[in-house]
Amino acid sequence: MADLFARGEKPEYLFWVGCAGAFDDRYKKVVRAFAKILAHLKVSYAVLGREETCTGDPARRAGNEMLYQMQAIQVITLLKGYEVKKIITICPHCFNIFKNEYPDLGGNFEVYNYLQFLKEKIDCGDLKLNASPLNDVKITYHDPCYLGRSNDIYDEPRFILTNITGNLEEMERNKSFSLCCGAGGAQMFKEAEKGNKEIFIERTEDALSTGASVIATACPFCMTMMTDGLKYKNKEEEIKNFDIAELVALAIGL
Repeated sequence: MADLFARGEKPEYLFWVGCAGAFDDRYKKVVRAFAKILAHLKVSYAVLGREETCTGDPARRAGNEMLYQMQAIQVITLLKGYEVKKIITICPHCFNIFKNEYPDLGGNFEVYNYLQFLKEKIDCGDLKLNASPLNDVKITYHDPCYLGRSNDIYDEPRFILTNITGNLEEMERNKSFSLCCGAGGAQMFKEAEKGNKEIFIERTEDALSTGASVIATACPFCMTMMTDGLKYKNKEEEIKNFDIAELVALAIGL
């Protein structure tokens, strides 16, 4: 981003890649898919590259408030230095903390989850998914906690998916009644308590019961847990887990 400013360019959006998008091999594919969509739409954007650091969200969730504030203030100072106004995120955890918690520390930005952004582009006609090759594919969607219950983003993913396929099948537990993927509360990093059925297995069973051949997710944590669930059930060859950005990219031939 520093190179753009050095050339006198000022992008409209900052695309916040996030830790998963930077370091997780599976989620790097999601980042690349969304970057292709941005290029397809000719959107003016930039990334921070090596200057991007953690938002501090994991530190706050783990109870280390001091570390969170140190990380958050560092990020806010950097973004203000680059005069960032609009941020697009693909991770619901990053979206939530930018939108709802950074303002307490003076970090006031226009924050968009990528699903909100994509819906706007479909609404205005810039993004056309009508001829999607996935029209007959049965897809089910898992609601991430930080999109749904925390930020009331329920309609946008379903709007996008119904533009991709004519065969969207809801799980029995969906929207505000959706079951967590099992990664919440640091559960992704520990074993389940003795005697308890692991949540990711139960949620995977919810998805499999729909008969869908694709499970759509919109969160790196959810993607990890649902992928692990498919492996546990020995279904990874016949049932695929794709992020909505990947499905959009496939639908428009990117």
